[in-house]
Amino acid sequence: MIKSMTGFGRCEIVEGERKVTVEMKSVNHRYLDANIKMPKKLSFFESSIRNELKKYVQRGKIDIFITYEDFSENNVCIKYNKDIAAEYLKYLRSMAEEFSLDDDIRVSTLSRYPEVFSMEEQMVDEEEIWKVLSKAIDGAAEEFVATRIQEGQNLCDDLIAKLDEMLAHVDFIEERSPQIITEYRTKLEERVNEMLKDVTVDESRLVTEVTIFADKVCVDEEIVRLRSHIEATKQALLEGGSIGRKLDFIAQEMNREANTILSKTNDLEISNRGIELKTEIEKVREQIQNIE
Repeated sequence: MIKSMTGFGRCEIVEGERKVTVEMKSVNHRYLDANIKMPKKLSFFESSIRNELKKYVQRGKIDIFITYEDFSENNVCIKYNKDIAAEYLKYLRSMAEEFSLDDDIRVSTLSRYPEVFSMEEQMVDEEEIWKVLSKAIDGAAEEFVATRIQEGQNLCDDLIAKLDEMLAHVDFIEERSPQIITEYRTKLEERVNEMLKDVTVDESRLVTEVTIFADKVCVDEEIVRLRSHIEATKQALLEGGSIGRKLDFIAQEMNREANTILSKTNDLEISNRGIELKTEIEKVREQIQNIE
């Protein structure tokens, strides 16, 4: 089976007082390019997330969105900063003495000063969070891969249909090519006879001219290579796997052969078929860009 580089997956896992939601979507890209958006408190899992992702994906530009919620009531504690409170108290008493003010400092007043009391999150259990997070990543990735496989099958069917059309054009060119030489010989004989009238035509010279012409317009090698490339593409599609780069290279070679055929021919019918062939090759190349 082949996979498209377009896909989407989502998974939500709730365990105890933790809930993790993972969404991922992708488009085509030459390499694996993952962009992860997640809460800051999960940032130390980034390397693990990327390693987990590599189990499912080889290529594509992937956007991953992670949300994390902790419903526990005791995950935050209040910290009393004694040293800071002592500093405030020292300077307040100094001010009272220096300016002859009443020393009316109360605990409630002192507690309002910055940093005397602060909120701190308790240490999180990384192992427990990763258990939930990894399950959500795996669930989203499995759904993500399933959509890629489904789209990949659609791509495979479409590509094989296009390859069959290409073979039809190649068959026509192969069948038409010998007729061009016969037609050229007939026209050449008619033209020579018209010019020389009653003079006997030199058959050997005529054969030489036809041979030179046949050599110039011969596309036998190009046709053989085109067939080989088309069959190799079909075989790769049926075998599946990560074949996008390989097929892109083969498509470039097919385009080169089609260009050579067009440059050699002076026949309108073959030229038209050659143009149709190039059009189909370009369509195939566009589709191949979406294969992993």
